[in-house]
Amino acid sequence: MSAKPAQEPGQARHQGLASAAADLGFEGSLPGFDGATIWLNSPPLTRSGLQGSVVLVQFWTYTCINWLRTLPYVRAWAAKYRGRGLVVVGVHTPEFGFERDLDNVRRAVREMAIDHPVAVDSEYRVWNAFANHYWPALYFADARGRIRHHRFGEGDFERSEMVIQQLLADAGVEGVPDGLVMVEPTGSEVAADWAHLRSPETYLGYDRTDGFEAPDGAALDDPYRYTAPARLGLNHWALAGDWTVSADRIALNVAGGRIACRFHARDVHLVMGPAAPGTSVRFRVLLDGEPAAAAHGADVGQDGSGTVDVQRMYQLVRQPAPIADRRFEIEFLDPGVEAFVFTFG
Repeated sequence: MSAKPAQEPGQARHQGLASAAADLGFEGSLPGFDGATIWLNSPPLTRSGLQGSVVLVQFWTYTCINWLRTLPYVRAWAAKYRGRGLVVVGVHTPEFGFERDLDNVRRAVREMAIDHPVAVDSEYRVWNAFANHYWPALYFADARGRIRHHRFGEGDFERSEMVIQQLLADAGVEGVPDGLVMVEPTGSEVAADWAHLRSPETYLGYDRTDGFEAPDGAALDDPYRYTAPARLGLNHWALAGDWTVSADRIALNVAGGRIACRFHARDVHLVMGPAAPGTSVRFRVLLDGEPAAAAHGADVGQDGSGTVDVQRMYQLVRQPAPIADRRFEIEFLDPGVEAFVFTFG
């Protein structure tokens, strides 16, 4: 590693801010939030009421793993620059039907320690006002209500924070805190192991799925008894037992059904929930035919057991190195579960 000349802290900060702001353009005016269904953590915010504040808007939906891995930074920015002229607004726009349920959104906000204002955008009106297409998406607006920067997807956290600092400085805020936030994420908020991630997001409903193997055939929108093959190709998946495959989900009709997939990643997550509110479904996780043990995720015990009791994303596997191709199976000991999408990390 080559050495770099020493810099005074003030000089380094100035150069960092200048670099962050060097290519900040003008991307139009900040749209309003009039289409929000309801607000959480705040009375309704308006475009005129936000004039004079730097505004960071993040589009999210609570089962999105890519958003979850950005959340520690957004929480930290909201806390660090609160009272310094920054207003963070989370816009919750649902991907799945159950994410329109306000009780589900309230629970996610509470359990994920989100205390900044949240506009619940169940009808996609705010999403459309921004012409947004991504979860997560960040939009940075200056104190004059002009969007100056955006970021789609994960990463680039250092630059994002330097943009916030520059916009605050441009607004005349004195004493903008130096340095960048340090976060220590846990559970599903931990950054992906990008070096070993070779499995893509995999939807289970027939509208968007890929890699589905059904040696004995399949039926759409009707109950059908499936058989999983003994071997699966990498990033292929299969069902065993009595399932109904619908456009956006799969639903288990009889206890004992299984989902299998072959993956290459540190983490395995599954968005799922009970079909009937207030019920629960027991499951167990196997890796290469054995209990998850040391590779169990946050929602699984060392013996591989767990329970589905709400509609959310469950972390089922977090395996230690070395990372290799492995066969994942989840067996449900009760009927009545619905599963939507695998994500990996």
